[in-house]
Amino acid sequence: MERLLLIDTAMRLMGVGQLLLMALVVGRSGAPAPIRRATIALLVCVSAYLAIVSPALQLWRSAAWPVIQIFSLNAPLALWVFAHLIFERPIDKRLFALALGATLVDWSFFLHARYVTHQMPVAAGAVQHAIAFLCAAHAIAIAIANRGDDLSEKRRMFRLGFVIVVGLETLGVVLAESWYDFLRTDMRLMLLQSGTSLLAILAFGAAMLSANAELLFDADAPRPAHPPLSPAEHVLKQKLDAAMAAHVHRESGLTIGVLAGKLGVPEHRLRALINQRLGYRNFSDFLNSHRVADAKAWLGDPARVDLPVLTLAMDLGYGSLAPFNRAFRDATGTSPSEYRRAAILDPEKG
Repeated sequence: MERLLLIDTAMRLMGVGQLLLMALVVGRSGAPAPIRRATIALLVCVSAYLAIVSPALQLWRSAAWPVIQIFSLNAPLALWVFAHLIFERPIDKRLFALALGATLVDWSFFLHARYVTHQMPVAAGAVQHAIAFLCAAHAIAIAIANRGDDLSEKRRMFRLGFVIVVGLETLGVVLAESWYDFLRTDMRLMLLQSGTSLLAILAFGAAMLSANAELLFDADAPRPAHPPLSPAEHVLKQKLDAAMAAHVHRESGLTIGVLAGKLGVPEHRLRALINQRLGYRNFSDFLNSHRVADAKAWLGDPARVDLPVLTLAMDLGYGSLAPFNRAFRDATGTSPSEYRRAAILDPEKG
């Protein structure tokens, strides 16, 4: 048993070291600040969890235990935030505040159990498990739902795999702890967790470190100059331009796979053209550029002045008003209603 305990501890420490090295690389990268902060927070929180559940390290005896514990408890929430940012999904601030508040309340119960009663309330543990389960499950759902948007195949697979693997590890931990409770230690499960975690960390760490962390995000550096389009790329671009001229971008739920099918070309060739040759970060950016251009024309058209913005958004292929408003504001710096007012009342300025 002692030998197995040492193996488990060694694997956990190796995983923690690799995670902190990845956090250092991300911190020194040129990633946008929100992505950088979210990635570092996730890596540190996972490190805290791997360390705090180790029986050999006995971190509950350490004066730093409360700090390590709060990071550990927030690992599922950090994954949830990370998934939203990496797949460019808006974060519901109310849900974030609710989950964070509940986690902080549970943390206070952990402190009370650690220093006063020496017994964790069952209800507090159940709430924490529920939060962890929901955060991990939703993060996985976000990754799967947005798996086709990124135009870089390597980055797309890395992001998808990263979120799903961490999410599944979290779900496994929740189920195991719910079955065995917080205080019991089953060495077989401990070894399974530390072993699978280490393998995943080493795999993702090797990929991330070799790519200077660019698999997680787009660097802000200018794109290198590309040679002229090849004959095959030129023909594909003509097909794409014709489809855009036929307003295919206004179809609701259009994905790059559907568009590739309409053009009769392999999806990977279309991804490469839009990303590497046309310069778009992801398929949503490509669609939004065409949809927003149409929206600007419609909003500035006096004949469409009575057309509700919601109707305009739906006609452009958006499922609701919020994503249209967000895309339009990102592209123009103003809301659709403000843009219409300026375009109609002051056409020269609009």
